[in-house]
Amino acid sequence: MTTGDFALTTDELRDVTRYVARHAEDVLPVYERAVPGDPRPRAAIEAARAFVDGANRTNRQRVTSVDAHRAARSAPSEAARLAARCAGDSASAAYLHPIARATQVGHILRAAASAARIGELAAGDDPAVGEALLERSRRWATPTLVDVLRRYPPTTGGGSRVARLMNALDTALRGTRSTGSERRS
Repeated sequence: MTTGDFALTTDELRDVTRYVARHAEDVLPVYERAVPGDPRPRAAIEAARAFVDGANRTNRQRVTSVDAHRAARSAPSEAARLAARCAGDSASAAYLHPIARATQVGHILRAAASAARIGELAAGDDPAVGEALLERSRRWATPTLVDVLRRYPPTTGGGSRVARLMNALDTALRGTRSTGSERRS
């Protein structure tokens, strides 16, 4: 699609965006309960879904992503911040860069890790809930998503809980042979 270390097709970008948007949609109510009336995260998910459903990538995805990330910075709780960031990530996934840097993996997996962290927080900081949600995210990954992920170097860790969850999901998906058993558009 664009110049870089490898090619990414529009269909591959749509598959990645679908995966990220699915996680963002699941946790959007967390943000909307915390900050009723703020349309920015929902607008980002809608922009992501428009691309997934066949629209061209446009400035709409870029602008709504930035707006949702701004909403995240001012959210009143960790869970609400993560939910808004997931929404922003969904819109920005349409612009995943084809450069072989581990930092790009965050554009593919951070929303899933953030959704797992939100689940942990809702369950009184229970790591078993996060692990179960990561397993669900692993099952949601299509073969195309795993193929795209494998073009990037693995994540190298990080100190936050979200970074550790993302690293665990990255490791699990790279070791997966058969995925996509629970596809949903």
